[in-house]
Amino acid sequence: MKKSLQYILPFLLLILISSCGQFYKLEKSTNWEELYNAANTYYQEEEYNKAIILYDKVLPVIRGSERAETADFNYAYCHFRTKRYIEAAGYFNTFYQTYNRSPMAEEAMFMNAYSLYLDSPDYNLDQKSSRDAVNAIQLFINKFPESDSYERAMAMIDDLQKRFEEKAYQESTMYLRLTEGLYPGDFYKACIINFQNFAKNYPDSQYNEELAFRLVEVASAYGERSVYLKKEDRLKEALAFAEQFKRKYPNSKYLDKVNVEVLKTTKEYENHLVLKKDYEERLAKAKLEEDQKAVSPEGEKVITIPITENNN
Repeated sequence: MKKSLQYILPFLLLILISSCGQFYKLEKSTNWEELYNAANTYYQEEEYNKAIILYDKVLPVIRGSERAETADFNYAYCHFRTKRYIEAAGYFNTFYQTYNRSPMAEEAMFMNAYSLYLDSPDYNLDQKSSRDAVNAIQLFINKFPESDSYERAMAMIDDLQKRFEEKAYQESTMYLRLTEGLYPGDFYKACIINFQNFAKNYPDSQYNEELAFRLVEVASAYGERSVYLKKEDRLKEALAFAEQFKRKYPNSKYLDKVNVEVLKTTKEYENHLVLKKDYEERLAKAKLEEDQKAVSPEGEKVITIPITENNN
């Protein structure tokens, strides 16, 4: 065995050196015919990085010729096979724009979309490239509705939509976490708006029931901690959210918790109405006293500066 290795290893080393020497000569060559054939050979042998180097040299020379179409298509695939998906998407798109009547045009358009799809990140990262992928897939579907790749394209869109949904859900619950221990304000508003927008954008989402409950929970807390002048409207809104929840999810696992929120919010609302009535009575009494003091001994009313309430 050891003797066999003594013969085999030098032989393999010789082949490797010969191969590297041959490629080095090609890099220095100015014979575009030789470069073109070698680039195609390396492509067929799946040595994509070497093929890219040679295509880079030959493509500017053969641009506009019949051979350029195959070279451009292979060049795009070389980048795809080496997982340079953004570059591959660009080259496939350029191929389609340049050779839209080519028999390879449909595949190039799909591969442009597929490359963008593979480059799209997880849901917790920025989804701009995912949106670009959706646009590219949609263009492909519209252009080639009868394509054999139609089902794959639809599956890709479904997967990307799930990522958008998951990211939207995580952002909504992030606002919920921000409200913890904070005085009501922009965080509560943002939370309520996000929950409502999520339901509009993803009406069939598995998260809607949970977020509808969170909406009741947050709206109740917001109303409870609101300033006097805005408290009544916000408590009524929280109770309205609770009624909507019970109508939509009558058998929900959150129903008991929603009922607890309703009892708590109703009690807060009733207490507020008592305070409101007392305040209005005292305000009316104070106004009457002011009016009486403002009447002069001759029965003439004295002009006074009206007292205004602070609406903050």
